[in-house]
Amino acid sequence: MQAASRSIRGVGDVALLVECASLDDVMALHRGLVDRPDSVVDVVPAARTILVTVERPHDVQAVRRWLDDAQSVDAGAPETALVHIDVRYDGADLAEVARLTGMSEREVIARHTRATWRVAFGGFAPGFAYLVTDDDGLAVPRRETPRTHVPAGSVALAGEFTGVYPRSSPGGWQLIGRTDAELWNVERQHPALLEPGATVSFREAP
Repeated sequence: MQAASRSIRGVGDVALLVECASLDDVMALHRGLVDRPDSVVDVVPAARTILVTVERPHDVQAVRRWLDDAQSVDAGAPETALVHIDVRYDGADLAEVARLTGMSEREVIARHTRATWRVAFGGFAPGFAYLVTDDDGLAVPRRETPRTHVPAGSVALAGEFTGVYPRSSPGGWQLIGRTDAELWNVERQHPALLEPGATVSFREAP
C-alpha cells in the first residue's frame, strides 16, 4: 500500500528526507524499503521521517524515484528474527508505573513481558532503541525530574515507548527493570542489538 501522506526533500548533496504523517507510516514505509539500490548508503528512520543517504550527488534523482515508488508494508509482514531480552523487574519506578497505570506491579510486569515490541527507530545514544507495541496500557509520562545518572541496562518506559539504556547517562524515563543484554558492541557485525524493524520479547529473569 502506498503511504497515505509522504513528502521528500533534499538534505545537502547526498541525502533525501522522507517526511511521513505518523510513526506508523514511518514503520510501514521502512518495512517496504528492502530492495535498495546499490547507491543507497544508509536508511535511518526516526519518529516522523526517514533519512536516506546516497554515495554521490548524481545518485539522488534515481533514489528519489525509488522512494516515490516505494510501497508501505503493513505491520503483519515478516520482519527480522525475534530478539529476547531477560529483565529483572526491580526498577526504581516500578511502583510509580503501577500507580500511573492503575495496575499492580505484577500486572505491569505481565503486561510488559506479554507484549510484542517492535523497534521503531534508534537514537539518544549508540544502541538505544525506541520500541513500540499495539498495547497502549503501559503508556506513562516521563518523570517530572530527570535523573542525572541512569545505570546501563536499565529498562524503562516513557510515553508510548519502552527502551533499554545501553550505557549510564542522564535520563527521564520511568525505570522498571534492568538487563545484562549488551545493546552496543562495535566488534559485532551489527553493533546494535536492536535495529529498526526488529521484534523484541522481554522475559522476566529469575
